[in-house]
Amino acid sequence: MATNGAQSPSNAGVQSITTQNGAWRITTRKLPILKAEPIDALSHEIGIPIPEMIFGDNYATIEYIPSGWSISFNARDALDRVSKTEEGMLQVAVAEDWKKDREGREEVKQVVKPFDWSYSTDYRGTTAGKGEWVETTHERDPIRTDLLSRPDPILFFDAVDLYEDELADNGIALLSVKVRVMPERLLMLSRFFLRLDGVVVRIRDTRVYVEHGGKKVVRQYTAKEAAYEDVKEKLRARGEHVTEALRDANVVAPLLRTVTDVTEVVELG
Repeated sequence: MATNGAQSPSNAGVQSITTQNGAWRITTRKLPILKAEPIDALSHEIGIPIPEMIFGDNYATIEYIPSGWSISFNARDALDRVSKTEEGMLQVAVAEDWKKDREGREEVKQVVKPFDWSYSTDYRGTTAGKGEWVETTHERDPIRTDLLSRPDPILFFDAVDLYEDELADNGIALLSVKVRVMPERLLMLSRFFLRLDGVVVRIRDTRVYVEHGGKKVVRQYTAKEAAYEDVKEKLRARGEHVTEALRDANVVAPLLRTVTDVTEVVELG
């Protein structure tokens, strides 16, 4: 069963559950946004300005207890995967608005290198312990959505925000993680959702799937995107309330074209 961690500096906001067979431990932590001093330190460490809302103490982790192998999602490592060069930057007018909005912040003054100010990340999680990811196919090692959709009891569920930015009121960039544990399997979904008004809609999903009785972890990374106006037109054609629909990643996801789709597995000893 899930247990709330005692409120101490090390485990405040922590929840965890261990599977019935004792093989897997799932842990999440949710704390308030970082304060000024940790924000400055993190910005200096990774070399880019920090999003408006940064939950730097939050994380979601899956651990295979027998070997100590783990995969974890956190804001620091996700932001470190944001492009720190001009390559891939969204060169649009709102970029200037973004700079003006932050021109008085100390971390911006200290950063001179260009970076992807939309905070788009291809982060697939941080792994530790013995075990190498091997690329496979979704057909060979599928994430069993048929089993996940069964009405089995939900033993543990949590949703953890890692960072968010409204891009100078021109959209949203949001990275969050959800985890669902059922009696025989679990699924963790890390989702980066970008809506840049007038420019692009982008979703980058990392799904991690585990059958509790096995030693295999399946990870599927899928990146999708489409032009903002194209998505609006498709929503109108479907009779959707466009403004509301553009705030919901689940609604717009089927309307985006797939850019990248990679499935990997790791076999644990």
